Amino acid sequence: MQNNEQLNERVKEIKQSFRLMMDGVASQSMREKGLDYHVNWGASIPMLRKKAAEIGKDYDLAIALWKENVRECKILATMIMPADKILPEVVDIWMEQTPSQEIAEMASFNLYQHLPFAAQKAYEWIAASDDIRQLCGFHVLARIFGRGQEPNERGINEFVDQALTALQGPSLAVRKAALASVMRFADLGLVYERLAKNATKRINLDVF
Repeated sequence: MQNNEQLNERVKEIKQSFRLMMDGVASQSMREKGLDYHVNWGASIPMLRKKAAEIGKDYDLAIALWKENVRECKILATMIMPADKILPEVVDIWMEQTPSQEIAEMASFNLYQHLPFAAQKAYEWIAASDDIRQLCGFHVLARIFGRGQEPNERGINEFVDQALTALQGPSLAVRKAALASVMRFADLGLVYERLAKNATKRINLDVF
């Protein structure tokens, strides 16, 4: 356990290191797309992955970094948070505080798909009314299905219903994530492929 002073010092050092990764063009482009972080250095994901590898997994530091309203801090937090240590309640708090599609996707790929309770959360999220949760839910399910993890009967019905709703929804990002998860679902085997085909046909979507 690190004390607050040590943590604050480490966060400060990490924030200073972002200056060396600064990409003004990238951060300006993000601002123009409406990604409004308090601070955004425009650091690339490979640079942040390298930084995360140097740091290693660190629960306390991840919590401290997430609290910063800085794009790079939040992304780094998702990379260094140990998936087996974060509690469902903390995941809920992070989800509440997710400021953008980019952070939602980073959290899904770097952290949420590896949670011991990933599937349970994903089904909860795809049934939510907001885009950020749905986005995370479908991204996580795509990864889970991609690893060959099959849903139970209730999971199948829930997934198909929510995916069809999302595929007809207004958000392009959610539609793309839902479609990716449907494709991975279909890859689970012949029965799943038939279910996916029949379901998408019902909404006149020809993807198979």
